[in-house]
Amino acid sequence: MSMIDSPPAPDAPHAPASAAPRGRRILSLWLPHMGAERALRRAGLDADAPFALIAPIGGAATAVSVNAAALALGLRAGITLADARALHPALAVAWRDPAAEARLLAALLRWAGRFSPWAAIEDGPPGEGGLIADVTGCAHLFGGEAALARLMLRELGARGLTARLAVADTRGGAWALARFGAASPDGAAIAPPGTLRAALAPLPAAALRLPEETVRALARLGLRRVGDIAGMPRAALARRFGVELTRRLDQALGAEPEPVSPARPAPVFAVRLTLPEPIGLRADIEAALKRLLERLCARLEAEGRGARRLRLEIRRADGGAQAQELGLAQAMRDPARILPLFDAALARLEAGFGVDAVRLEATMTEPLSARRVRGCLDAQAAAMRRRHGPQAQQDAQAAEAAFADLLGRLGARIGIERLFRLHPGDSHIPERAARLLAAAWSEPHAGGWPPPDAPRPAALLTPEPAQPLAAAEPDAERGGARRAADGGAAGGEGGGGAERPPVRLRWRGRVLELARVSGPERIAPEWWLDDPAWRAGARDYWRVETTAGARLWLFRVLRAPPGQGWFVQGIMP
Repeated sequence: MSMIDSPPAPDAPHAPASAAPRGRRILSLWLPHMGAERALRRAGLDADAPFALIAPIGGAATAVSVNAAALALGLRAGITLADARALHPALAVAWRDPAAEARLLAALLRWAGRFSPWAAIEDGPPGEGGLIADVTGCAHLFGGEAALARLMLRELGARGLTARLAVADTRGGAWALARFGAASPDGAAIAPPGTLRAALAPLPAAALRLPEETVRALARLGLRRVGDIAGMPRAALARRFGVELTRRLDQALGAEPEPVSPARPAPVFAVRLTLPEPIGLRADIEAALKRLLERLCARLEAEGRGARRLRLEIRRADGGAQAQELGLAQAMRDPARILPLFDAALARLEAGFGVDAVRLEATMTEPLSARRVRGCLDAQAAAMRRRHGPQAQQDAQAAEAAFADLLGRLGARIGIERLFRLHPGDSHIPERAARLLAAAWSEPHAGGWPPPDAPRPAALLTPEPAQPLAAAEPDAERGGARRAADGGAAGGEGGGGAERPPVRLRWRGRVLELARVSGPERIAPEWWLDDPAWRAGARDYWRVETTAGARLWLFRVLRAPPGQGWFVQGIMP
């Protein structure tokens, strides 16, 4: 007998009508067109015009969210842009911005905090938005659940957002009713307490938050509605479709708890000092800053964190305000180390007719136990600790702190984001042999710098043309010196077949006469990269010395006609 024909086993009872905790009420808010409506409002377009939000999916521009006007024309999420334009040529589109959608959801979560302290973001497909909230004991403050629903939907509608809302005994039940239930004209579906099983029974199986494959498999067996599934024996469902189906069913009906876990807001590390009388002297402002730093660092220490970026704001007696930001090279919470770094910021403040309030905030913090930034002497410091003991360790820590303070002072003057450190690059191309990394956000290179295949210039230049000139009168001594070239460099090819540098050339408006040459070193482009600077192909590099003593790094493009294609790319030490 098949599973469909089997009568319920005596030891496998159906789910109870409602096993939800007594009095628990959950609200689910669904924003089906959030992405499109956000972009539509941002662009300032007519809200009644068909609009689609697109993203690259499978190599094609595909709609991930459409507004109600586009939906009325038969356009759906998942349709390619080409097909959508074929159906409606005047369709307006914009590329999806996931970061902007995340910011909007975060703002909506803060807004939902007005109605319930237990609110969280509900995950959903791209372009959609959802919130979940536990409104137990909250709805009566707004006149009941129906009045609360009307208020929330009205405020969202005023912001140009289409929304559907449901209130039920369980989280899964509210989610299902918001997306699949029959809503009132204003978009709300409210299942009174104890009626959830009957409210869910006519809904499609997809209302149980099941994968599409499971929904299709259920449909093949004739189980298309929640009521059909709820009437089947649990053990048979689990054997045929896995425990995920029974878990989702139990969550929707309340047999398995599914609490709402609100997102914990990020702690705000800020302190403020309101002064009884305005102050204007720098020494007074610095004294106020010192007091604020001590309070702020005490809070950071209590949380096990350190400041990476600080914002100092003053409020003047005339109503004006001014702010200065300070980036730190590593997480700190020592007021004595941080205060001197504010010297440049304090010098830029204008007190005007006096300052009557000072505010200090750590806008970026890090756990001090997991610092990402260390001084440039960390590798040596680790070795010193192993070899020389505690004193060397203290010296290394002092050197690290001094280097971090140096970065902080420099960053306070020119900006911490303008400080860089060099790291070896994984490339034989001269321009990519080193990488510039932000000094405050990168680790120092462990170990020594890998040696190059051949000597490299002390200063690398953007290739500058060098024009060959006709040779002057023969000079036996210079020619002999020139012929004394070593004929090859480490990692390069011999001089056989390579065009040698000219005796005289013009570079930067000066005529140079070469006394010595060494090379060539042949460097080929990285064929897997399309670098415009290397599209001309391989180069022969030469180290040359002029009669005036200048030492240059010269190369010739192999594809260039004879006597052409010479460039200077560096100055040798």
